[in-house]
Amino acid sequence: MRRRVLLNVGVPILSLLLVLGVWQLIVVGGHVASYIAPRPRAAITAVTSQWSTLWPLILGTIRETIYGYLLGAVLGFALGVVMAKIPVVQRLVYPVILVSQAVPVIALAPVLVIILGFGIVPKIVIVTWIVFFPVTVNVLDGLGHVDPDLKNLARVYGASRWRTFVQIEVPASTTPLFSGLKIGAIYAVTGAIIGELAASEGNSLALYQEHANSNLNTAAVYGTTIVMTLIGIAWFLLVVGLEVWSTPWQRRSVARRRWRRGADDPTG
Repeated sequence: MRRRVLLNVGVPILSLLLVLGVWQLIVVGGHVASYIAPRPRAAITAVTSQWSTLWPLILGTIRETIYGYLLGAVLGFALGVVMAKIPVVQRLVYPVILVSQAVPVIALAPVLVIILGFGIVPKIVIVTWIVFFPVTVNVLDGLGHVDPDLKNLARVYGASRWRTFVQIEVPASTTPLFSGLKIGAIYAVTGAIIGELAASEGNSLALYQEHANSNLNTAAVYGTTIVMTLIGIAWFLLVVGLEVWSTPWQRRSVARRRWRRGADDPTG
C-alpha cells in the first residue's frame, strides 16, 4: 500500500521536475533570451513576489472553475440519463448537442458576455458549456452498455426501475462517468480563462497575464501559465481522488485476485 502511494505521488512529482529540468536545459543550453523564455526560477519568482496580488485572482479563477464544473457535471449527468432512458429525447437532443460543441468556445464567449453581462455568470456558463458534453456522452455510453443480464436478474427478483438504476446501472457506468468528469476537469480551467478574457471588466488572472504580456514581462507570463496549469492539475487529481473513494470495489476485486493467485501458487 505504501509503495503504491509513493508511486502515485512520486511519479507526477518526478515528471514535473523533469519538465522543469528540460526547460532549464533548453533556455541555458540554447542561450535563449530572457524576454523570449525566462528560466524556471525567474517564472516562479515572478509569481511568489506578487503573491498578495495574485492570490485573490487565483481564488476568483478557482471559484469560476468550481461553479461551472459542478453545474456542467450535474447537467451532463442528468442529460445523459434522460437520453439513455428516453430514446426519443436522445434522437432529438443529441444532434443539437453535437452542433453546439462545433461552435468554438472562444467565439462563443463574447456572445455570452453581450447577453449575460461582464460578471461571473458568463464565465460559469462557458465552463459549464465545456464540461457537460464529455460527461453527457460518457454517461450515455456507460448506461447503454450495462450488462442486460444483471438488469433482467433484478427484474426477476422484483426490483423496481429506480432501485435497478441506483444499485446496478449507476455503479456499472461509473468508469465512463469518471472518464468524462476527468476530461471536464482538465478543460474547466481553460473555459474559466477564456471567460475572463472575454469578460474583461475588473481584475482576473487572465487579464493579469495579458497585462504582463503587453508590458513584456515574460517571467510573469510564464509564471501565471504555471499557476493556471497547476489549478487544472489539482482539480483533475481531486476528481481522481473522488473516483478512488467512491469506487472501492474496483480495488477490492484486484486485491482479491492477487490474494487468490498467491494462495494458489505453491511456491508463494
